[in-house]
Amino acid sequence: MPLSHSLLALAAVFIWGTNFVVIKWGLAEFPAFLFATLRFLLSALPWILVFRRPAVPWRVLACAGLLLGVGQFGLLYWAMRQDISPGLASLVIQSQVFFTILISVVLHGERVRPLQLVAAVLAVGGYGLVAWRSITDSSAAVTLTGLGIVLTAGVAWACTNMVMRGAGRINMLAFTAWSSLFAIVPLALISIVLDGPSQIVHALGQASGWAWLAALWQAVGNTVFAFGAWGWLLARHPAATVTPMALLVPVFGILASVALLDEPLPGWKIMAAGLVLAGLSLNMYASRAGGRR
Repeated sequence: MPLSHSLLALAAVFIWGTNFVVIKWGLAEFPAFLFATLRFLLSALPWILVFRRPAVPWRVLACAGLLLGVGQFGLLYWAMRQDISPGLASLVIQSQVFFTILISVVLHGERVRPLQLVAAVLAVGGYGLVAWRSITDSSAAVTLTGLGIVLTAGVAWACTNMVMRGAGRINMLAFTAWSSLFAIVPLALISIVLDGPSQIVHALGQASGWAWLAALWQAVGNTVFAFGAWGWLLARHPAATVTPMALLVPVFGILASVALLDEPLPGWKIMAAGLVLAGLSLNMYASRAGGRR
């Protein structure tokens, strides 16, 4: 890729990685499911007026919206309230890669390459280390509950990947905007049940400008700019050239959390991140090698 395109890809993954810190800032003033509701409200409006509805059935849009809204981000925000740090959340959510492979094997009979099995073992070792520390170390910035919730969010993300894969070659920005419509009402209802109308009204009335910017950034920064830039790059370069940059998302997530939130970075966390990143890298190499064959 030309240098300018590489920098654009780097900007996209930087935004995705550092967004975990922004999420934490937003959660300081908004309840989790209310914050998720705002994210998808701002991801749908006014963008559905800009992008034409993609040529896919309404049920596909609804399924993607529910999985992405309630399953992925609703659970992720819920866990990040107090059960997992932003840095670790950015690492654990990448389990979606391996869950996607597993679902592809179960539903479509795809074959798993030996290197992909090794990659999965490395990643499981990293997540196992996080689980062990969550049990044995009260200062580990993660609970076993938080780990389980984010892994479940990874499953929801993997299911969303399969829905989007079945949608074919479409404008993914338009798909994201229109599918976001179906996440708004369920997320709002969950927030009403869990938080109550009075707490919602209080949070909306007392939120600072920074909290509203954090909510707006979820849509404008992550969806419109980063997702749009990523799609633009994939339309001009082979996926094998662009997608390796995504490995930097948890790196940026951990470093941003350390720098901006003073998240501790002990040796065990570095080791867990190394195992997961090694697994992700090896899986990407195996996928590229299989593609060439």
